[in-house]
Amino acid sequence: EGQAILATHNSGAREQLWVLDVKGKMLSTEGLADKLSEAMQQGDDVALVIGGADDVSPEVLAKADMKWSLSALTLPHPLVSVVLMEQLYRAMSINNNHPYHRGN
Repeated sequence: EGQAILATHNSGAREQLWVLDVKGKMLSTEGLADKLSEAMQQGDDVALVIGGADDVSPEVLAKADMKWSLSALTLPHPLVSVVLMEQLYRAMSINNNHPYHRGN
């Protein structure tokens, strides 16, 4: 699985590899918005990796530009996907001065 992930990651391109990892850095939604804004200002794409049942391989973790933890809890893969999409939407709403992130 790790080799397949790395095969799709174009390390020569302007692409940051962000790996969701329970030991990664915890970010607030505002912190995520800042990180996304920085990547966009640098002209970088962001590739996100969600670990499977056996976590992410050490090779993928070694290549990660950022290790990000959504929670210290163990979450089912489908729930992580939903939470991830919601947080990306909220972060982009913040970056675009949209009020969605307020009061929800």
